[in-house]
Amino acid sequence: MSRSEDILLTVKHVKHKKSEGTLYMMGSRMGWMLASKDTFNISLNYVDIKVQKVSPDTKEKVQLQVVMHDGGATTFHFVNPAGRAVQVKDREGIKELLQQLLPKCRRKINSELEEKNRMLQDDPELFQLYKDLVVSGVISPDEFWASRVNKVKEATTTNTQDIGISAAFLADVKPEADGCNGLKYNLTADIIQSIFKTYPAVKLKHTEYVPEKLTEQEFWTRFFQSHYFHRDRINTSSKDLFFECAKADDIVIRSEIDKPMLNPFTDLSAMSDSTLSEGYGTLSRDMPAGSSHSSNASLIKRFNQHSTMILRATEVRTVNGSNKHGNDNGHIPSAKKACIREKVEYNDLQPKNESIQGPALRLTHPDRYLQGPTPLIATQYHTSEEILSACQATTQEIMGWRPNLPNVLSASSAVGVLGELSPGGALMQGCTSQQLDQMVPKDIQQELRQLYIALCELLRHFWACFPATSKSLEEKVVKMNGTLERFKSAKLQPFKERIHSFHFNFDLVGHMDEMLQAAYQKYNAWYTKRSAKKL
Repeated sequence: MSRSEDILLTVKHVKHKKSEGTLYMMGSRMGWMLASKDTFNISLNYVDIKVQKVSPDTKEKVQLQVVMHDGGATTFHFVNPAGRAVQVKDREGIKELLQQLLPKCRRKINSELEEKNRMLQDDPELFQLYKDLVVSGVISPDEFWASRVNKVKEATTTNTQDIGISAAFLADVKPEADGCNGLKYNLTADIIQSIFKTYPAVKLKHTEYVPEKLTEQEFWTRFFQSHYFHRDRINTSSKDLFFECAKADDIVIRSEIDKPMLNPFTDLSAMSDSTLSEGYGTLSRDMPAGSSHSSNASLIKRFNQHSTMILRATEVRTVNGSNKHGNDNGHIPSAKKACIREKVEYNDLQPKNESIQGPALRLTHPDRYLQGPTPLIATQYHTSEEILSACQATTQEIMGWRPNLPNVLSASSAVGVLGELSPGGALMQGCTSQQLDQMVPKDIQQELRQLYIALCELLRHFWACFPATSKSLEEKVVKMNGTLERFKSAKLQPFKERIHSFHFNFDLVGHMDEMLQAAYQKYNAWYTKRSAKKL
């Protein structure tokens, strides 16, 4: 076991296949070790675990089974000599910790898979390379993504975003009857995190009570039985574990009400339905008195408290940077209009005012601005007389040039040389007037390009193994050599046979053969040297 791993939980007296040992829970894996050993006999990564199962209470043995994604399963039997109650407690501790760790690892794997899928969709060449090498079985997916693991990790870390909480997440926690006039809630790590984000007071209580005073199961049982969860309950008791949470929420909402009303549309003190402003629809109508008034007020207060936390998170600012209209009822309609105007009007979409003049253009050297770049000849001569003298000399040289016609080729010789140097001539027997891309069909060109890219990818893995200074690199060299041979027989050779039917007088795959031959020579030299060292 690595010394850098943090052990989250240790449970002794755990059997696996009739052998007793200790079960360890760490940050990224769980391990089981025999009492007489110092290394793990079983090591299971959380990312490879699909689901966990526990034995029913009617069964004599207290067991926990871990089912893997590949279909395998590992069963642990808890045999603490203190009795069945302690055995169940040990198993529940492992089960609850797994419930928290598995979703985190699963989200990480899902995000990596999504990023890999996005990379394949955005890059057709990479997708074709994946099909040529991975889908055809030339290399494994891990080898394919090994050289791109940094890009995948970088993309998953930069693209990660905190997911919002659904307003009905608690409604999705549907209780199930346990057969004894009771209800059973199945909580996942995502639901627990949503509860903590929505109700910070519950998170504080969880930190305070679990696991010193209450177990995870006892804490959530009290939460779902409390007045804090069932807000429609009017009568509360001070014995309720979450009674202080409700009082803390009342203090928060009261402090928000006492603050100046920065946004005219968020009046937390209003307990009645009202319209936008005077002249729009009906006037405000007070809530009818009756027995439902208190329950309705409690429900409205609950929604107001939730809205307050959202407003705090978004850090709402005042309209136009001013909060002077806070509780002045005479200015609220105008403040509402200003707030609406701010949402629907954009400065950059307003009609341009032609009378507004832009800043004046200030030029240090107007001559450079009007005349453009300085001629190159001005950098060679410093005075205008030198420039004029150079221009006159050039003009005289041009005027004095005379063609030397007697020393040039004759017309018949020139035509003959041109014919010999043209495609199909005596000196150009291997060429034709057609371009190579016109002679080779498009599908052959595309397949040749894909083969070349795939071969370069394999050779990159092969040459990256040198120098083979470790046993793992030596094993990879041998494996990659076999991969190159399979690629040659499964991909390159059928392509050669196909283009042979076109009867081309040039070699399209000669360069790839040379690349493979260089890799084979390197492997043979390395293998010979390695065998000599072993002798």
